[in-house]
Amino acid sequence: MEQRSRNHLNQLVPVLVMAGISAAAWAAWLGWDQHRDVHADGSTTGPYEAWQVLGLVVTLLAPAVWAASRGHRAATVFGTTAGLTVAAYVDWSDDSSGLFAVGVALLMLGSLAATATVTAVITAMRRGGPRLGGPGGLSAHR
Repeated sequence: MEQRSRNHLNQLVPVLVMAGISAAAWAAWLGWDQHRDVHADGSTTGPYEAWQVLGLVVTLLAPAVWAASRGHRAATVFGTTAGLTVAAYVDWSDDSSGLFAVGVALLMLGSLAATATVTAVITAMRRGGPRLGGPGGLSAHR
């Protein structure tokens, strides 16, 4: 019984760590910028700049690659997605129109797809990936 609960804890901790890293990275890169930029023609942009979003992605790539390369695939995908989703919800939930929920849902789906792709690539690279030629390679399956 104790072994089973320890096993569940060993699986949950990496997910929580990745979620915490993701939420902290959101706060560092996007959480402080809450104002839209008004241009001379009256149009608005923001609140985030492209460099902030790129910084968030690059910052999250390092721990995602690290976790995936060590076999924590579920933590990489679900922890990162959960952390970003919760951070976006907290950051955007003051929108009175209710459209923030659409943005949060799209962010969740996008981060799920992106982290699943990164995890699949890292896992394939770690295992040696498919070979294009030679014994057991793709060319052998003609």
